[in-house]
Amino acid sequence: MRVRVLFFGVLKDVVGRAEDSLEIASGATVASVFESYAERFATLREKRSSILFARNREFSRPDTTLCEDDEVAFLPPVSGGSGNIFAIIRQPIDSRALADQLKRPEDGAVVIFEGIVRNNSNGRATSYLEYHAYEEMALAAMTRIGEQIARELAIGRIGMVHRLGRLEIGEASVAVVATAPHRRPAFEAALAGIDRLKREVPVWKKEFFQDGSEWVEGEWDEKFLARAAGHEEK
Repeated sequence: MRVRVLFFGVLKDVVGRAEDSLEIASGATVASVFESYAERFATLREKRSSILFARNREFSRPDTTLCEDDEVAFLPPVSGGSGNIFAIIRQPIDSRALADQLKRPEDGAVVIFEGIVRNNSNGRATSYLEYHAYEEMALAAMTRIGEQIARELAIGRIGMVHRLGRLEIGEASVAVVATAPHRRPAFEAALAGIDRLKREVPVWKKEFFQDGSEWVEGEWDEKFLARAAGHEEK
């Protein structure tokens, strides 16, 4: 059977193309597709620990079995090689797959935080939510926050993924994953990540009810408000 394979970022340069078509055996997995390219491109194998896999535009585990005409994508981290992962997506979030990409042999702790859509807002029944973002700025902000946390805390890696579009009750809108040799910094990193994301990343939420809809008002971090008012500390 045949699958479509996509390469993004620096991986396009490694393999010399953005897209390829590959003939694979029945029962082949995402990992086996990657291995077929890694055998030809040694640099690709060297970057394996920082590459995220996707199947049909959803994050995927390496052992996912493929079908005819599936689309497989290899995604390098946007942070430029640190192994941290930051993404804005419109497909369901697979936090376990994200954790598998982030964790290292020396890590003894993986903390996964998911923010999920609940069925009510202040006692009012919620039908579904929509998330919107200034995408380029949101991704840059998530990268800045995550890299700063990684520098300040004794963690291995951190991943932050936010989903946009319509989300149903129970679906994850955001995930923050932190890996570390020990549990305390992993918990601290995950908490700091979601707290800062809520205050510093330009993402907006609209709630839909049976009788209407409304935007949810949040709060910017005080340093941004001070900067906008011209009162930023020197």
